[in-house]
Amino acid sequence: MKFTAAFAMSPPDHYVPLARTADKLLWDSIAVPDSLFYSEAVSAKYPYTSDGNRFWGPETPFLDPWIAIAAMCAGTERVRFYTNVLKLACRNPVLVAKQVSSVSVLSNNRVGLGAGLGWLPEEFEWCGADYKNRGKRGNEALEILRLILSGEDVSYDGEHFQFGTLRMCPAPSEPVPFYIGGHSRPGLRRAAKYGDGWASAMVKERDIPGYISQLDELRKKYGRDHLPFEIQVAVTDVFDVDGYRRLEDIGVTDVLIAPWMFYGSTFNDPIEKKADAMKRFSDDVISKFH
Repeated sequence: MKFTAAFAMSPPDHYVPLARTADKLLWDSIAVPDSLFYSEAVSAKYPYTSDGNRFWGPETPFLDPWIAIAAMCAGTERVRFYTNVLKLACRNPVLVAKQVSSVSVLSNNRVGLGAGLGWLPEEFEWCGADYKNRGKRGNEALEILRLILSGEDVSYDGEHFQFGTLRMCPAPSEPVPFYIGGHSRPGLRRAAKYGDGWASAMVKERDIPGYISQLDELRKKYGRDHLPFEIQVAVTDVFDVDGYRRLEDIGVTDVLIAPWMFYGSTFNDPIEKKADAMKRFSDDVISKFH
């Protein structure tokens, strides 16, 4: 089991110091969220709350994830980083490939790509992408990223993206793992077909076996059940060593945690309190788990 510190909605000046804290403790990785902007207009419901409303406001800070990860990589030596999750379908995959390859090289292969489609139509429209075909765009984007990150001469002629022969240099010296988000059946199919792992949004413990069962079924269908596969979860009702052992027993490989929430703090609290919470969780849970 891996333990990942989730830095969602943290103030920008917290990222690098907290990453250095994680690097000195037992944390395996840091997850960085993605949000392009907060739009006043919202023409779709947020899929991961019961009422469909966003639980953050226009003043909530979100850094560009690859810039944040690059800054944190420069100040750390061991801890890994991944996006959770990048809204891939509203972006140009060739440009994303350049970002991922650059950060991977600079970090000595310490990054993973967590990718989803994106849920907000305004992010697509205002970035010049079509929301209605986001599934097909996302699938093609994942294929393109695999090709380009190989460092070989590649070309692509898809329905939504086309380019002639190119090579992107420098390329990562090791494959970048893809962790694909999505709770719907199409999202699970995407993870099974294109991913090295599945990344959940907020879930309860009781729901996880059902997702894993579907993923196992789909990976077998695509002939990929022999390959390593991560199950990353942000679980809302597990808080102790015994609970994390239960998750490991059912197949979870990585848990995303905002440790300050365990000790009465929030993402807006002073950095000293958050660093202390990271240390306490490392001592109270991670060390005992291992």
